[in-house]
Amino acid sequence: MGRIAAEVLVERLAEWGVDTVYGLPGDGINGIMEGLRRHSDRVKFVLVHHEEAAAFMATAYAKATGKLGVCLATSGPGGIHLLNGLYDAKLDHAPVLALTGLQETSVLGSGYQQEVALDQLYADVTEYNLVVTNPAQLPGVVDNAIRTAYARRGVAHLTFPNDVQVADADADPYAHVSPANPPASAPIFRPAPGRPREDDLQAAAAVLNAAEKPAILAGAGARHARDEVLAIADALGAPVIKTLPGKAVIPDDSEFAVGGIGLLGTKPGEELVEDCDTLLMVGTNFPYTKHLPEPGTVRVVQIEADPARAGARLPTEVPMIGDAAEALSALLPLVHRKDDRKHLEKYQGKMRDWREDMEDLENGSRSPIAPQYAIGVVDDLATDDAILTCDSGTIATWAARHWTIRGGREFYLSGNLATMAVGLPYALALQHAYPGRQVIAYVGDGGFAMLMAEFLTAVQHRLPVKVVINNNNSLGQILWEQMILGYPEHGVRFPRPEGNFAAWAAACGGYGRKVTEGSEVREAIAGALAFDGPALVDVDVNPDEPPLPGKVGYEQASKFAQAWLKGQPNKIATATTLFKDKISQLGR
Repeated sequence: MGRIAAEVLVERLAEWGVDTVYGLPGDGINGIMEGLRRHSDRVKFVLVHHEEAAAFMATAYAKATGKLGVCLATSGPGGIHLLNGLYDAKLDHAPVLALTGLQETSVLGSGYQQEVALDQLYADVTEYNLVVTNPAQLPGVVDNAIRTAYARRGVAHLTFPNDVQVADADADPYAHVSPANPPASAPIFRPAPGRPREDDLQAAAAVLNAAEKPAILAGAGARHARDEVLAIADALGAPVIKTLPGKAVIPDDSEFAVGGIGLLGTKPGEELVEDCDTLLMVGTNFPYTKHLPEPGTVRVVQIEADPARAGARLPTEVPMIGDAAEALSALLPLVHRKDDRKHLEKYQGKMRDWREDMEDLENGSRSPIAPQYAIGVVDDLATDDAILTCDSGTIATWAARHWTIRGGREFYLSGNLATMAVGLPYALALQHAYPGRQVIAYVGDGGFAMLMAEFLTAVQHRLPVKVVINNNNSLGQILWEQMILGYPEHGVRFPRPEGNFAAWAAACGGYGRKVTEGSEVREAIAGALAFDGPALVDVDVNPDEPPLPGKVGYEQASKFAQAWLKGQPNKIATATTLFKDKISQLGR
């Protein structure tokens, strides 16, 4: 067989710098699989166990590297399975290309087996979306798809009928009736200039120079701008709050850091939101507006890459459109250094108290095991360039508060989609991207169970990821959300016995350790981190440990009490846990 159209696709991917495709084969993509086989020296195919995981992996790879993530699935059910991971990319603005198969053109529209109009299904999730019906469209549409994914920071989708995949690479079977030839393009993308307009920089500097109690809110869009964020914070004497996806923007031990914002944030972070008179938002479109300043109470300057998002959450006096690092570098010379550091020093003191409170909760003597202790041990033992990824749920709270960004450490999770099950597949992709670094997935039992087959993927691909399971045998976040709404918990605890995921890890050929006592935690996690290969520690933690907000408001306390009065079934255990938390904090 001569050169086929699928080879043109794979060759163009390689020319764009794509070296890895995550996916699962099927009869709808046999032509693409043949293209990958013929060019396996240029593009590696990573075989996973579920297409959803493939999409998560492509998304994590894109988030961590800034390069295009690529996932592949067959027609019908395989393409459907990609959707959750693709929405994770869409909502967190990660450049991802999804490749899918389709029934051959002669049977489209006939209700053929597994026929799903994937282009229609993907209409909402994509920035570029096309059924390729003629080999002559290649490689031009590949260039268009990838450029669009980069430019719009989102998902592009190309779906290929079976017969088009295996058609002659040079086939052009139809008459050209329009005054055009198939476009000739190149695998080149250049981002838009990142420096804001000069008048916006001057206006922003005027607002910031007038501030008496400034604050900075930094998000994932500022991850590459650590030095610039720290420099502007130093000039302004401004404490820095970080969104959860932006946790790694600056180190947690920085003199400017006051932790996170929102339900998973810190008490000093919440108090700063209420106390500041000027807010500089950098690289964030933080959606939880109840945790932002009341409109009209602060002056707002925002640095945002997308003009549509500037001013979307708060009335913004100066919206600056540009790249976080370039904008801050241009802004810094215009900002007057503030010698009065009383505002900053106030929050430095509050953060010292907060850190002591968090350390007190990392108490290994408590039984059942405190989840804060388990993640605290991970934090202590991990390397200074470790990458942590976590699932959504209570584990995100513990990670937000007890995983310390220091040195070259990183942190990734599903931000705006906040989907379950991302932790393990994220870890695999991150280990692919950074083979020499320690990668740790900190996950809940609910999320791990959804895609636990990917631990076998880690073993089969020799990816030495480390997994720590916060096993409370429940859907813990939903449990507490029900109570905060004033309802007793219902349908959120799994029946006993608890799963023993360590046995699964060992059966796959990795390290597996089940932990039920606090005295075993440190040794087990140290053993996992030292193991030469994939390792898993399944820690049974207290299911009644509440992930309370950093600052509990009257409304939240009132709803919590209503759940109590309506018959919360585990109120004694919860009350005991809250009592132990307070005793730990008073004991220092």
